[in-house]
Amino acid sequence: MVDEKNTLKTEIIENFGTPCPVIDLDVVERNIARAQKRCDDAGVANRPHIKTHKSPRLAKMQIDAGAQGITCQKLGEAEVMANAGITDIIIATNLLGAARSGRLASLQKTLPLKVCADNPVTLAAYAKAASAAERPIDVLIECDTGQKRAGVETPKEALSLAAEIKNNPMLNFAGWLFYPPLDGWPQTTQFFNTVSNGLSELGMRADIVSTGGSPNFIHISELDGATEHRAGTCIFNDLMQIEAGVATLEDCAFQVFTSVVSRAGDERGILDAGSKTLTADTGGLDGYGRILEHPTAQIHKFAEEHGFLDLTRCNDKPNVGDIVRVVPNHVCVAVNMVDQLVAVREDKIVEVIPVEARGMLV
Repeated sequence: MVDEKNTLKTEIIENFGTPCPVIDLDVVERNIARAQKRCDDAGVANRPHIKTHKSPRLAKMQIDAGAQGITCQKLGEAEVMANAGITDIIIATNLLGAARSGRLASLQKTLPLKVCADNPVTLAAYAKAASAAERPIDVLIECDTGQKRAGVETPKEALSLAAEIKNNPMLNFAGWLFYPPLDGWPQTTQFFNTVSNGLSELGMRADIVSTGGSPNFIHISELDGATEHRAGTCIFNDLMQIEAGVATLEDCAFQVFTSVVSRAGDERGILDAGSKTLTADTGGLDGYGRILEHPTAQIHKFAEEHGFLDLTRCNDKPNVGDIVRVVPNHVCVAVNMVDQLVAVREDKIVEVIPVEARGMLV
């Protein structure tokens, strides 16, 4: 009987060498369909975050499956997606540098963007960019309900920014953007209800109420009034999503094929995939990825091009020359390390997908 996994490994090594980032398109399509169904069942639009895959090809697969539009984290990502013909884009961060550089104005001239802000300085920069583009820009106010990242922390601040947008002819108030912590949905509901009442008093309304996060799919129906959900990692999944209880190993579409290049000691070994492939972001987990063929082996340390193996708990130890598959802790960062993804179906290479939006500084 032919071992299809070994046949694929041979095909990978002969065509690309190792380390090699590989995605299983059958798993990708299942993950896309699952995310779309979750949004459909909750009665909200699906707006996937492309920060994970950074590929117009994969973004269009999500749109074809029913997604309303996409979310980007960088203006450069949005430029790549717009050049590929995708037009419904939220950029979910304060684009202060991009606005000041003139690039926001250039893209706003091409298509109407939706951007986010949590302070008056960013709003002023957006207004200036919109004036240069000769097109008002849609702005969502980002609200922090517990993540302690970006976002205003009080409804009063949120409403103050909404009023500022109302009074500026180059800014359109588009709505609210939330990324609740897993245990923060009651606080998010309270925050949203308060700003909704205040918005009515201002004679304004929020067309978009956007929630986010792949782990937050389990809470997607809990904010009454939400209109859309942004999730990125769920297209590929990773060990962090498994740890969060929202994915299984079978849902992980991204793997790095890597060679065992040294076994200088009985209890240790070296892979040819290091921090420049699998990334040094542990995501709060032990080790730097799971080796599917040797799950009790641990990638315990990195050099830039090498992964150091601890094989003390591994009865079936790998040999020099073996090709193994590693599921990373944090797939988003791993994808940003490479220019292309080798796509397979049923353990056969079917195409190479460029990671066109990777490495954007702005």
